[in-house]
Order: sequence, then C-alpha cells, then structure tokens
Amino acid sequence: MKTNFKSLILSDLNAVVLRDPATSSKWEAALCSSGFHAILCYRFNHFLWQKKLKLIARILSQMTRFLTGIEIHPAASIGEGFFIDHGMGVVIGETSVIGDRVTLYQNVTLGGVNLFDKKGKTSGKRHPSIGDDVVIGAGAQVLGPIHIGNNVKIGANAVVIKDVKDGASVVGIAAHQILKKSSSENIFCAYGLDRNFTDPISDEIKFLRNRIKALEEKNKNL
Repeated sequence: MKTNFKSLILSDLNAVVLRDPATSSKWEAALCSSGFHAILCYRFNHFLWQKKLKLIARILSQMTRFLTGIEIHPAASIGEGFFIDHGMGVVIGETSVIGDRVTLYQNVTLGGVNLFDKKGKTSGKRHPSIGDDVVIGAGAQVLGPIHIGNNVKIGANAVVIKDVKDGASVVGIAAHQILKKSSSENIFCAYGLDRNFTDPISDEIKFLRNRIKALEEKNKNL
C-alpha cells in the first residue's frame, strides 16, 4: 500500500481510466467521475482523522456524501488504485479495511454488525476486511467483521455474511460460491459476475425439479 498522498491519488485516477470503458483520459476521470471525487475527499478526510481532527473529518465526509451520494467514513482504511464505478448509494463503514486495486459498484454496502460491551456501547471491529483485486457488484451487501480474500468476485445483489477464500466467486442470498468453468483470476469482471460459471445450487434445484417431474409421471402410470 502506498503512503505518499500524491501517489495514492494518481493510482486512484489511473484506476478510473483502466477500469471504466466510458472514461478515455485522466482529465475526464478527474472532472467527471463521482467515484474519484469521493475517494479524493476521503483521502484528505482520512488524513485529518489520523491527525485527531475527527469532528472536522466527519463534517467534511458528510459534505462529500451530500455532493457525491457516496458515504465513506474517514476512519476506514483504503489501499491504492481504489475505484467506485457510478457510485451512488455506496456505504463504507468506520472499521472497514480495503486492500489494493479494489472495485465497487453502485449501492454496495460494507456494513457493520454491532458488538456491544457491558456498558451497551459498540466496540471493536464491526465491518469487513477486503483483500486485493476484489470486485464487488452493484447492490452487494458485505456485512460484519468478515474477511474477503484476494481476487474475489462478489456478484450483484449478493449478501455476504461469511468469510470468502482467495480467488472465489460468490453470488446469491446468502452468498454461496459458484464454480468457474475456466480460470479467470486475471480477467476483470464487471459487476463481479463471471459469465463462464456454473452454480451448484441452481444445478441441484434443476435436478430436483426433473426428479419430481419424473416421479409425478411415474405416479400417473401406477
């Protein structure tokens, strides 16, 4: 993870150009990408948070939320090359930890599960930790202090409440792993959905439907 502020911003800017086919230049990314505007403000707010200027950081983060529709708590930790595509409705909670080259789409929530101490106050890590090179599709909810491994793809509208191992692709509510027909670790999959896969749960449901149909036909002939 880069620590130099300028290097971080450049890596975020390059991420927009590399991963958004609708953006053709860094100038266009800097002027037109709400996701880049949000991460730029977050970098500054995070700096203020680390300098113990927490109230100012929170106020500025709320202003950023109002302007971009993207809510990033200034205490969250986010690596280099971070990209939010479209962005509206994204929420990243206070104790979230995000690795390098991660992509989020609109309406993604990295949400917290409250852990209360004896005095009734929340404490400890409540939000997920995301590895490197992860893609999280639109509307996905990643909830609680779980760990998402490197090179993971989370499909649109998935609800993830358990750890996901490196290289896995998950879909559904609650999210479950799908099986890839071929390796796609080095291929960027928009919205976290690799079309070249089979869903074991869907296959099982199809098998059961066919089995029930066959048993019904057998019943009719008795």
